Amino acid sequence: MEIHEALYTTRMMRRLRPDPIPLDTQARILDAAVRAPNGGNTQRWHFLVVDEPDLKRELAQLFRQGRAVEYEKFATGAGPMAAAAPGANLTQHAETMRRMKGSGDYLADHFEEVPLLLFVFAIDDLGGANIFPAIWSILLAARAEGVGGVMTMVLRNFEDRVNELLGVPVAEGWTMSAMLALGYPRGKWGVAANRRPVQEVSSRNRWGTAFGIDVPAPLWPHDYLAPAVASAG
Repeated sequence: MEIHEALYTTRMMRRLRPDPIPLDTQARILDAAVRAPNGGNTQRWHFLVVDEPDLKRELAQLFRQGRAVEYEKFATGAGPMAAAAPGANLTQHAETMRRMKGSGDYLADHFEEVPLLLFVFAIDDLGGANIFPAIWSILLAARAEGVGGVMTMVLRNFEDRVNELLGVPVAEGWTMSAMLALGYPRGKWGVAANRRPVQEVSSRNRWGTAFGIDVPAPLWPHDYLAPAVASAG
């Protein structure tokens, strides 16, 4: 897959088919992950895959409880994503949250059917500086394999119980960064059309000064090397 197709069409997929992901596919995805840049090449990460049905059922109960906790916060205007970003369209934000809740509800209701759960752990990660490039590599590599996924931190609401279930050696300093639900998607891939354009979220040299060029529409697939944009650099 061409790199720009992967970058432009990889999105969070919460509606996943139960079809198993072959082991060789899983290996390719994680082999890409361990090539991700990380500070000092210390590789302070661990990837734990879960496909055991009984374990997934226990995690599903925790996941549903965790979502209830998150949406209680959301209903009171607390927690991440409750408020729109400065300058964002409030109507569009509300619609995005409505759609995200719908797909999130589907994931919660069908959690036991997700073929592969991937827990990502790190040690002393400085806010995710080392692990999140690896997570993005996982999602891009999965996209190249036709596998969809979504990163979620919902289970961190019950981190101690999850650590117990998974046998995590927390005394060594391992901390759950996130969990990814992976599977072949029920939906279609596509370029995200609801993004604010580059010039609205970018500045040059000082906050609030013009970036210097407008990008009114996605540049891939047709205009990625448009002369006016290519010459801007």
